Amino acid sequence: MKTKLFRYPYFLNKNQDNKRFVNVRPTHALPSAPRLPRRSLIALSASALWLSGCALHPTPFSDADRVQSAQADRTAMFAGEPPLGGPVTLEEAMARAVRYNLDHRQKMMEEALAQQQLNVDNFNLLPQLTAQAGYTYRNQPLASSSQGLYTDTQVVPPSYSTDQNDRTTDLGFSWNLLDFGVSYFEAKEQADRVLVLEQRRRKVVQLLMQQVREAYWEAAGAQHLHDRIGPLLDEARTALDESRKSQQEALRSPLETLGYQHALLDIMRQLEAVRDQLEEAKPRLASLMNIAPGTDFTLAAPDGFNVPSFDMPMDQMEEAALEHRPELVEADYNERISVNETHKAIAKLLPGVELSFGTHYDSNSFLVYHAWRAAGINVSWNLLNVLNVSNIRGMAKAQLDVSRAQRLALSMAVLTQVHVARADLSAKTRQFDLARQISDVDQQILEHTHNATVANAQGKLEEIRAASEAMMSELRLYQSYGELESAYGQMLASIGLDPVPEKMAGNDLAAVEQSIVLAERRWAALGEAGGVKTQ
Repeated sequence: MKTKLFRYPYFLNKNQDNKRFVNVRPTHALPSAPRLPRRSLIALSASALWLSGCALHPTPFSDADRVQSAQADRTAMFAGEPPLGGPVTLEEAMARAVRYNLDHRQKMMEEALAQQQLNVDNFNLLPQLTAQAGYTYRNQPLASSSQGLYTDTQVVPPSYSTDQNDRTTDLGFSWNLLDFGVSYFEAKEQADRVLVLEQRRRKVVQLLMQQVREAYWEAAGAQHLHDRIGPLLDEARTALDESRKSQQEALRSPLETLGYQHALLDIMRQLEAVRDQLEEAKPRLASLMNIAPGTDFTLAAPDGFNVPSFDMPMDQMEEAALEHRPELVEADYNERISVNETHKAIAKLLPGVELSFGTHYDSNSFLVYHAWRAAGINVSWNLLNVLNVSNIRGMAKAQLDVSRAQRLALSMAVLTQVHVARADLSAKTRQFDLARQISDVDQQILEHTHNATVANAQGKLEEIRAASEAMMSELRLYQSYGELESAYGQMLASIGLDPVPEKMAGNDLAAVEQSIVLAERRWAALGEAGGVKTQ
């Protein structure tokens, strides 16, 4: 084995007993780095193989895990909801949708998450207070020597001034002014994002109330006609059986009998389609209220139809829409976010100034002072950033121009929606009036047909046809009224009127329902003053 000798005949050693340095002559030459033994290579290879066996692999969920997850989700979907205490009114349906609808709850959680992120960003404005502690161990002293620059010889013997075991602790306080400025603008942007999510939640509530209005009256029509379809179908089947018997007895011509049976089957097909449609009405309403599918409930629909209308002048409606629509308010916040983003980009071009202060401790026995305090200031600046100022300002101006152009386009779309919603409400009002007249006529036809029915198959067909037409006309009446209520809700949403006030007396179901009733009264008061009116 080759050896390497010291150039200097003596080296310094620390006497651990009297803490003094003495000259000691080296007793042997320093060996060169030995080669790694074969056993070590084998152990290293075995360790690598063992670590490769610890690699992670995909672990799919088992059937039991999926069953447990499905049961937990089903329980969580309807947890905390009070049971239905009786027939459901329209206001209670709206309140349950606001309070328990899962889409609305998701928007509320997103808003709460944004608020928590704002709290984190506000905390980032504070200075940094860092605590550190460490322990080091060396199997050999940290010894070193020096070599002459011109003589290329060792000028001092090897020495060390660090213990083999060393403990350190540090408590530092630092504050970077540049980071503070950037964090300040980030916090302002996050505050505006919270307000943006609030406007999106408003939009969800407005759309939800519009859907509840339409689904409620469709379900009310289904509830009103549910008990009439079954007897009418039974009556049609009886007439069909009688017709088939008469066909076998050849009491009528085959063509006349088949035409009669075709008419009955067509009526039965329409009745079956209506029954299927009615069966879907309540589940849709239950989904909006977040009621478990299959739950049996009744609706407390008022007698008669209260036709809503709008008498607010169009210029006032346009002004209200431009002031209160969630989309336009969100556009204002997004524009302010763009401005703060520009300010943040400019702030990053400024010099970075960092203030620091801390207290430190080191157990090294060679130190004269083991504990000390230090303070400092550090300034750094990338001078090339100055050349980028004009580009950033140009980008900021272009971004503001784009934001304003988008807002103008959105404002035009909002004004168009106001006019379209007004026209749609008028159209739905006329259609409902026609549907009501048709339903009244069909009811009178049914009454006269029933009175003039004779005891034969042909007369039975006319009565069944008249009863079917009367029932479907009444169904279309409820559907038309549901569309009218939906158009009314769209009209309110188009000008930015919220179905639920911003401040409520409480967060329970009764408080939300009372707030919705008060909002309806407020709209009625606006109607009496030339605004929204409900007849």
